[in-house]
Amino acid sequence: MTSLPSKQTRGMTGRPGAWLWALLALTVVRWVVAAKAPLVPDESYYWIWSQVPQASYYDHPPMVALFIRAGTLLAGNHPLGIRFLGPAAIAASTLLLADAAERFQQNRQQVGLWTGCLFNATLMAGVGGILATPDLPQLFFWSFTIWALAKLESSQKGWWWWVIGLGCGLAILSKYTGILLIAGILLWLISCLKARHWLRHPALLGGACLMVVTASPVIVWNWQHQFVSLIKQGGRLGDGGSLTWRYLVELVGSQAGLATPIVFVLCVAGSLGAWQAWRRHQDSAAALLCCLILPGTLLFIWQATGSRVQGNWPSMLLPAACMAAASYGPAWGQAWRKPAVFLGFGLAAVVYLQATIGLIPLPNKLDVTLVRMAGWPEFARQANQARANQQATALVADNYALASQLAFWAPKGCQVIGLSPRWSTFNLQPARRLTEALYVRPERDDDGSLPAGLQAIGPTNTISRTRNGRLAENYRLIKVRLDSQQTEGSALLPSANK
Repeated sequence: MTSLPSKQTRGMTGRPGAWLWALLALTVVRWVVAAKAPLVPDESYYWIWSQVPQASYYDHPPMVALFIRAGTLLAGNHPLGIRFLGPAAIAASTLLLADAAERFQQNRQQVGLWTGCLFNATLMAGVGGILATPDLPQLFFWSFTIWALAKLESSQKGWWWWVIGLGCGLAILSKYTGILLIAGILLWLISCLKARHWLRHPALLGGACLMVVTASPVIVWNWQHQFVSLIKQGGRLGDGGSLTWRYLVELVGSQAGLATPIVFVLCVAGSLGAWQAWRRHQDSAAALLCCLILPGTLLFIWQATGSRVQGNWPSMLLPAACMAAASYGPAWGQAWRKPAVFLGFGLAAVVYLQATIGLIPLPNKLDVTLVRMAGWPEFARQANQARANQQATALVADNYALASQLAFWAPKGCQVIGLSPRWSTFNLQPARRLTEALYVRPERDDDGSLPAGLQAIGPTNTISRTRNGRLAENYRLIKVRLDSQQTEGSALLPSANK
C-alpha cells in the first residue's frame, strides 16, 4: 500500500529492516496491552454497534463498528478482538505518513523516520490507538489521504484524485469531523498557487463524486432517522455560552497532554515553520500541511471560547502536525526530538501499567483507568448473582455505558435491557412488555426517582466495582417491574457470552 521498502523509505534510516522490526515490536506490545487492559464503557457500546450492522448510528458513523466486527471475527469477542485493528491501523498510519513525508521532502534525511517516531510518541497514538473508538479509523484514513496527496504531488498524476476522494469518504464514514479534511484540501487548492492547476483537472470531479458515493450511507441513514445523528453532533457547536478563557486553556492543556508536552511544542513550531515556507517560498507541501491543520484548529479554538472541547476531538490534526514538526521545525527543535520520543514512550508505558495492573495507588479523581476500566467482569458477575437471588429475569440500566458493559460482561444466560431513546435507532430486539428486572444505576446518579416504565417492587441493595481492593464506583440495585410500553426506549442488548 505504501510501496515500502522504496528508495524514499531506505532514506529514512539506511536500515529499513531495523525500523520496520521496531515498529512491529511496538505493535505487538500494544496488542498485549489491548488484550490485558479492561474495556472502557464506550468500547462495549461500540461492540454492540458491531453486533447490529447499520449504515450509521446515533452517535457516529459506522466505521468503528466495522473495525470491531473485523477484529472480533479474527480474535473473538474479547478485549483483544475488539481492539485488534487499532495497533495495526496505527502501524499502517506510521508507514503511510513516513512515506508521505519522504515524498514531500526528498532532499531531507530521515524526515520519514522522525515523522513516524513523533507520531507514535503521542499518547493519542500510543494509548488512544489501543482503544476502539471512532478516532482510530479516522486517524488511519486521514493518514491514508495525506499519503495519497503526497503521491499526487510527487507523481503529478491526476488519477490519484480518485484515491484521495475514497480516503475522504472513508474519513467521513469514521467521524463527522472528516469534513475538515475536505475543507483543508479545498483550502489548499484555492490558496496555493502551485496547486490551483488541479482545479481544472477532470479527475478532481471524479474523486469528489467517489467521496460522495462512499459517504452516502451516512447521509441516507440520517435522512431515514430525522438527521438525529447529525443534529446530535452538530448541536455541540452551539453549546457555547458567554465568552470565557477557561475552556481555551483546557483545550491547550489537553492537546499538550495527548500529544505529550515536547511533541506538542515541536508540532506548533513545525506548523509555524510550514507557514513561513509557504508564504516565503510558495512551498506546496508546506501549504498542504498548513491547510490540513488550519480549519480544525480555528474551529476548535472558536468552540473553546464558549464551551468545552473534548481532548480527543482535534486528534485528526496530529498526522499533518507531526509531518510539519519533522519537515519544517526550527533548528533548535532537532535537539528535542529524541527527548520527545523517550518522554512519549515513557508516559505511554506508565499508562499501560496503570491500566493493566494499577501500578500507582492514585486517588480516584486522578486515576482514570480505575474509574473507567477497572473491575467490570467481577461487577457484572455480582450484579447477575443479585439478579438470580431476587428471581429477576433481566438486568436493566438507563445509563447506556453501564448497560453496554453489563451486556458485554454478564455471564451466559443473563439478559440485559437498555433504557434510552438512543436504543430506538438500533435494529435490536425489543424488551418484553412486562418484565421483573433488577435495575442498576451508579450511586452518584441515584436521586430516589425511577425512569418512566419502572416500578420498584423490592428492596435497594448496593454493590461495588473495585480493583485490588480500591473502590472504583458504587451502584444501586433495585428490583423493578418494567413496562416497556411506558419507557422512552428499551431494547434487549446482545451478549458476548452466548
